[in-house]
Amino acid sequence: MIAVSLAAATEKVTRVGDPLLNISIFGAFVAVTLIVVLRASRNNKTAADYYAAGRSFTGPQNGTAIAGDYLSAASFLGICGAIAINGYDGFLYSIGFLVAWLVALLFVAELMRNTGKFTMADVLSFRLKQRPVRLAAATTTLAVCFFYLLAQMAGAGGLVSLLLGIDDKVGQSIVVAVVGALMIIYVLIGGMKGTTWVQIIKAALLIAGAFIMTIWVLAIYGFNLSGLLGAAAEKGGDAVLSPGLQYGLTGITRLDFISLALALVLGTAGLPHVLMRFYTVPTAREARRSVVWAIWLIGIFYLFTLVLGYGAGALIGKDTILAAPGGVNSAAPLLAFELGGPLLLGIISAVAFATILAVVAGLTITAATSFAHDVYASVIKKGKASPGTEVKVARITVVVIGILAILGGIGVQGQNVAFLVALAFAVAASANLPTILYSLYWKRFNTRGALWSMYGGLGSAIFLIAFSPVVSGGATPMIQGVDFHWFPLSNPGIVSIPLGFLLGFLGTITSRTLENPMVAAEMEVRSLTGYGAEEATKH
Repeated sequence: MIAVSLAAATEKVTRVGDPLLNISIFGAFVAVTLIVVLRASRNNKTAADYYAAGRSFTGPQNGTAIAGDYLSAASFLGICGAIAINGYDGFLYSIGFLVAWLVALLFVAELMRNTGKFTMADVLSFRLKQRPVRLAAATTTLAVCFFYLLAQMAGAGGLVSLLLGIDDKVGQSIVVAVVGALMIIYVLIGGMKGTTWVQIIKAALLIAGAFIMTIWVLAIYGFNLSGLLGAAAEKGGDAVLSPGLQYGLTGITRLDFISLALALVLGTAGLPHVLMRFYTVPTAREARRSVVWAIWLIGIFYLFTLVLGYGAGALIGKDTILAAPGGVNSAAPLLAFELGGPLLLGIISAVAFATILAVVAGLTITAATSFAHDVYASVIKKGKASPGTEVKVARITVVVIGILAILGGIGVQGQNVAFLVALAFAVAASANLPTILYSLYWKRFNTRGALWSMYGGLGSAIFLIAFSPVVSGGATPMIQGVDFHWFPLSNPGIVSIPLGFLLGFLGTITSRTLENPMVAAEMEVRSLTGYGAEEATKH
């Protein structure tokens, strides 16, 4: 029975059931969210409205939006595919993303929210020289957002290509362009308010859809997790239940796993689009409520991915997944097709599409805010730009970033989105995290240390990625037909993250410039208590 249905599924994969139904469900989602965005945009009157949603969201609302922002295409498409293909090693992505979120909350999130106003650079420049630190922070923010956008665009191309049976590069490129255009429209119209509501809707749909599929898969095996794992091992080999299928054959792959783990666990605390979400609540108390809601929602979802990944491995099989348009990223949609036919496939795929749109919108508003607030208003205009002009520059930046994301997304088609996100995490952990932690916890830290840490961490991460198997010489490189890699690891975190911390330390101790101790004390009090934060954000 399963063999017959799999054969039918394989035959239909190129057209995926009913394309008209799929497009209708997509269209319905886009129409509903556009209405929500238009309604939310009515109150976008000030820079605080556009950048931080007027700090009008409650803790539960913001916590749900944080989950919607954090649970990206990598969480749904990439991780399910990674578990289906690589078993235990694929589940390490889920563990890494969840532990990373806990690290970010414990050591960074609330302190950042209490100290800053709109962006990460507000915190980093609080007691350091404004212009050079803001410029450096904006540079690292834009780099992290760009890498993350590449992952989401790759996921969009693979997903819609699967739904419409598009195998050729031109068709997939058109899909990526359409997603980019929708993203630009959402952010231009809605700002942070519209983006937040899209993320709330998306989080609810994603978690509900994953829950339904999880219960369905468990029901097939009598709600016996051991039975599911046994079926996955029977289909894909016993190796899917043991460490080492992807990271464990040689010393290099084990080192690559350690590098990946470092990037995942430390990267979230340096992701500007996640940290920026804490500026949308009015008080420190609501920020803490956001944390509780986000932890529960994110933790539950990552438990679902274990069942969904192994379920795809057991019911669909590795060969069918890899042969489908979208490759490894098609595991979750194919599982939905196997369980509920064209209707469930259309619904789950629309949810995945919503996931991509919500995350790219969050990334784009973060990148645009960073450029307009940190570069244009603070560096170019030296703090004398009017709020209206600043928002206008942010809107122009949205269009530019959208075009760059489209071009980049076309270039990385076929890459595993979870893997691409891991690269973004490595850049964030190398360039942003050292400076954030030093700024919050080390009174001696100074401007030179911040600049060395940010530029050194960013430069080393990008340099090592450029000469890694990811770009050339690997199994699925970004540039085909050439091999100029000399760095053996796919993720640079094990080198670039310690280097970022080291450069921050060396830059500080080699500089004779002492920052104002009174400002450092003020920052410490505000970060720990929130005193003065609400008043500062009103101006």
